Amino acid sequence: MRVRLSLGTALVLASCAPQHSAVAPEPRPAPPPVVAEPQPVVAAPALPAPAPTPVPTDTLTPLVPVERSDSLALAKQARDSALDANVLDALATARPPDAVSPDEGDAAAWRALFDIDVANWMDHHRVKYYLDLFTGPVRERMGIWLTRMPAYEPTMRAQLIAKGLPGDLAYLPLIESGYSATAVSRARAVGMWQFMRGTARLYGLRVDNWVDERRDVVKSTTAAIRFLADLTAKFGSPYLAAAAYNGGPGRIQRGLRRIEGYDPASDDLEDPEDDGPQPGDAAFFQLADTRHIMRETKDYVPKLIAAAMIAKQPVRYGFPAIMSASGAPLDSVVVSEPTGLDVVARLADVPLADLWALNPAFLRAVTPPSPNQRAVIRVPAGRGAEAQAALDLLPATERLSGFTHHAKRGETLTRIASRYGVRLAELRSLNPQYKARAPKTGEVVRIPGSARLSGWIAENRRVVTEPERASGSVHRVKRGETLSHLSRRYGVSVAKLRAWNRLGPSAVIRIGQTLRVRAPAASASQPARTSSGGTAAKARAGAAAKVHIVKAGDTLFGLARRYGTTVPALLQANRLAASRPLLVGQRLTIPS
Repeated sequence: MRVRLSLGTALVLASCAPQHSAVAPEPRPAPPPVVAEPQPVVAAPALPAPAPTPVPTDTLTPLVPVERSDSLALAKQARDSALDANVLDALATARPPDAVSPDEGDAAAWRALFDIDVANWMDHHRVKYYLDLFTGPVRERMGIWLTRMPAYEPTMRAQLIAKGLPGDLAYLPLIESGYSATAVSRARAVGMWQFMRGTARLYGLRVDNWVDERRDVVKSTTAAIRFLADLTAKFGSPYLAAAAYNGGPGRIQRGLRRIEGYDPASDDLEDPEDDGPQPGDAAFFQLADTRHIMRETKDYVPKLIAAAMIAKQPVRYGFPAIMSASGAPLDSVVVSEPTGLDVVARLADVPLADLWALNPAFLRAVTPPSPNQRAVIRVPAGRGAEAQAALDLLPATERLSGFTHHAKRGETLTRIASRYGVRLAELRSLNPQYKARAPKTGEVVRIPGSARLSGWIAENRRVVTEPERASGSVHRVKRGETLSHLSRRYGVSVAKLRAWNRLGPSAVIRIGQTLRVRAPAASASQPARTSSGGTAAKARAGAAAKVHIVKAGDTLFGLARRYGTTVPALLQANRLAASRPLLVGQRLTIPS
């Protein structure tokens, strides 16, 4: 039986974790003389709470050693992001009640506070609903989001105004992500401005296996403002632009064309009075009363208005006064080869968790292995010059922290080097005690940090055989594709795709990754006899041997002897250099 919890109950359960102190609900204070108090609203009904949204840890797994203190800090950040996602999902599925006749009020003072039209819509039933929601069931989380706001909102406002846009659009991240750079929505929108992957790339943000600039506050803000400027120029209204930001410009444009009396050329529904609603803004609310746009988009602008009313006057709604952020500028360190954030954190004397929080775009706490491309790492003010000088003196082999391996019985340095895909000479230089002897069982062998990087690359590289390619049994992942998409395309279940490709329950496929999308030959159900009198299973076993997954201790010479081929044939079939070691997990084509 499915149990449905109210949003309030879910938040009470979620708040069992250590969080910022909640502000106790209290009656709204008497309004100041210049601003009219909003009309009382009926308490929002209990809402079904969505299941907690887990943080996609598979895309945030660091490739660097993590100390216990850093691990605890990272776990706290992940829990905080999960709580954000839970509340944001509840807001996305909230349903305001039907409209009631609004009471007229004095809106003159409100017009002076905002550069978006709040005064004419503050009594709208959807705005009242979200105002009551923010000051009621989600008050605690709203209070946390407001404490984050001063670090970002002033800069965003200045950039919006410089672009000719209303500065109050800086409150969009408040309802999009709670000003969290690592927020991930149910639709896989990411970052403070909740960009989808395709839109992010369209506006110049890098999104791949190593870097997701949707998490970079500076770059994503620049991209979001460009996007909003394009939408505002297209629709002539900040509210229609905001709606298009949420629901897509195509859907908004098609909806407007279906409104009776709407003239796209003049963007006018009627001749408003000087202080009345602006035509484009009124068009949004008229569109919201139709079935031409999705429910979430209908509520997006009312949600923005309610959040702006609270963010502009938090004390009025029972929240603490917002403290100004220090606004201290950050320094930066420039690197040209893969470098672990833990190494930079050590040189800058900063905890890894804090440095990663400043650089959330680096998904694995390692700068990307992109040839001839520099990466910029932000560090606290005053730490950049010293850290850069120390980093410039650091050899490339020490820019990725090494790790340890406990030798197993019978292991030699040669076998360990082959297992981790490193040069034997490099391993010997790190472990001079084993130059004259092999390590004993249980003894520690130091492994260079480059092995961690090459090992991850090997795990996501797959050698495709020509028969597989010809039969269409493999698929190379393209931009925007998911396991669910491939499941529908090839008519197989997601569970089978995960099983055939050894993907865990939380694994995420990546662009360029090669996946098996047809059942392997050995999975046929009927053990038909072959012409030689053997079973089909034996024949399939022979066919399956055409691809070999490298295991610890495998060598080209050993594989050539095992499969009855030669080392040069293996090198040619897999386009390998003779000096390049095999990597554990690597797939090799075995020539016939």
